[in-house]
This record gives sequence, C-alpha cells and structure tokens, in this order.
Amino acid sequence: MGSLRAYIITRVLLTIPMLLILLTVVFIVLRVMPGDPAAAILGAHAPQKQIELLREQLGLNKPLIVQYFDYLSQLVRGDLGRSMIWGKRPVKVEIAEHFPATVELTIGGMLVAIVIGVFTGAYAAHKRKSIADYGLRLYSIIVYSIPIFWLGMILQLIFGVYLRWFPVAGRIGVKMKPEHITGLYILDSLITRNWSSLLSALKHLALPSITLGLVLSGIFTRLTRANMLEVLQQDYIKAARARGLSERVVVYKHALKNAFIPILTMMGLQFALLLAGAVLTETTFSWPGMGRFLVERIEYRDFPSVQGAVVFFALLVAGVSLLVDIIYAYLDPRIRY
Repeated sequence: MGSLRAYIITRVLLTIPMLLILLTVVFIVLRVMPGDPAAAILGAHAPQKQIELLREQLGLNKPLIVQYFDYLSQLVRGDLGRSMIWGKRPVKVEIAEHFPATVELTIGGMLVAIVIGVFTGAYAAHKRKSIADYGLRLYSIIVYSIPIFWLGMILQLIFGVYLRWFPVAGRIGVKMKPEHITGLYILDSLITRNWSSLLSALKHLALPSITLGLVLSGIFTRLTRANMLEVLQQDYIKAARARGLSERVVVYKHALKNAFIPILTMMGLQFALLLAGAVLTETTFSWPGMGRFLVERIEYRDFPSVQGAVVFFALLVAGVSLLVDIIYAYLDPRIRY
C-alpha cells in the first residue's frame, strides 16, 4: 500500500504544473486572437468611447500580466468569473446548467460504444482469421473514419425524418421537463416517477448516443481484439482448455476478464474526453451541453466563460485520468514501480 500511496502522490503533484501550463496557454491564446470582446458585445457600430468604457469595466485595459495574476487569484478562491455577455451570470452557474446534458450524452454514448466494441472485439479474437474477424476489423476502421456529423445527419434523416421513430434535435419534448433535482432528465424522471418525461428524454437521447457510440466502438473493437489475442496465448488459457471448459467460457469469462485492464484505461480516458464536450455531436443534434456552450462562447469572445469551461474540463480530465491510473495501479502492481 505504501508504493500505491507514493504513486498517487506523484501523480497528483504532476497534475498541478500540467493544469497551470494549460491555463496559461488558454489565457494567452484568447487574448492574442483577433477581435475585441467589448466591440463584440456592443456591436460593430458602437461609439469608441462606449467600447473603451466597457473595456475598463471588464478589466481588459489592464496590462496582460496584471490580468493573468488577477485571473489566477480568482481561481485560487474558486471563482470562475462572470460571463461578459449573458447578464454577467456566474460561469459556475452556466456550467452547472449545461454539464448534466453532456453527462447524459456521454453515458449513453459510452454504453453503446462498450457494448458494441467490447463484444465485437472479443468475437473477432475468438474467430481469428475468419470472415467474421475480417469483417469486424473492417467495421472498426470504417466507423471510426466516418465524420461524426455526417453519421448523425444520416441517422436523423432515416430514423427522424423518414421513419419518424426518434426526434432529431433537443434534449426533451416541449413542456416535458421533469422536476429539477440533479439536472439529469432521465434520473430526475425516475426519481419523480414521471414516465412521460422519461420516455421523451430516452427518445431524444437515442440518436446522439448511437451516433457517438458507433464511432467510438471502432476503438474498443480493435483494442479488445488485440488484447484478447495476447491473452488467449497465455498458459492459464491453455490450461483452462485442457480442463475441458467450453470455448465460450474460456473466451468470454476467463480471457475477456483478464484482457479488460487496458480496455478499462481507454474507457476512462474516452469518458473524460467526452465529458469535456462532444462538440460535433452536440452541435449536430442541438444538444444543450458543454461542447455547444463552449463553441457559442468562443464565437462571442466571452473570455471568462471560455476560461472557466477550460478550467472545468482540465480538472475533470485530470481527475478522471488520475482515478483510472489509480485503479490500473491497484489492479496491476507493476505500474507502481
């Protein structure tokens, strides 16, 4: 346990400078980009005096180094700032409003990706060098290469416009929102037993989740197959076969379980990245999550909102990555040394 504790402390200490570098880069890039947030807020035809006054109110007329340390001091106090545009609302409040939508989409997409990817990868390894193996390997390449917005629009056209099975945009039907408890519509609907809202939320979630999950499943198909082929060559697998266990039990119980550690790492990293905003999927389906929120605020040059979202994403990805590393180190003691 001592080595695991030392490993965790080392990972946490390495995370701090990484976050600081990221925040510094984002801060500088936003301020060297062409365009003036004050002019964007007031409009192209606003008098120069009004623009200068607004710049002073927003603190944009201060030297860059002063703005930077002001920003860091805010972060230390847990203050992500206030939006320059939307009524100067706290960025934390806006993130809290948009993040649950991204969580729902991420969970839905990851479930689709894991179910399809892991089992197709295991089956491809089981049927190595068969037509099924070659077909599934081709599938993994194709789905991962497809532009996600194109796949989303095709699914919208088929299942939303032609068949009318699912809605093509939004997160829930009009006037169908359940009582706000967690901000996760599916969970809130279950808690309040609002079955009509639950059905509407599931229907709206279906197409974006399938779109995201299909593209990601290609990664898990190839990764699972590669790890399964390695595990199937191990001595304990040969011993299990020698004991007369069925091939299905050997492959899907013993081999898949032991091939799961690197797959778990990829799941954690992909989950963290998706929580940081599945931008193209959210844009295609008008999904009101963090990805769409960030793109919108970049267009308006809303510095505090963009910086706050990036800080939130950085902490989220770093936290999930750290958690995955700890689980990995716990399952495989060789990682700690």
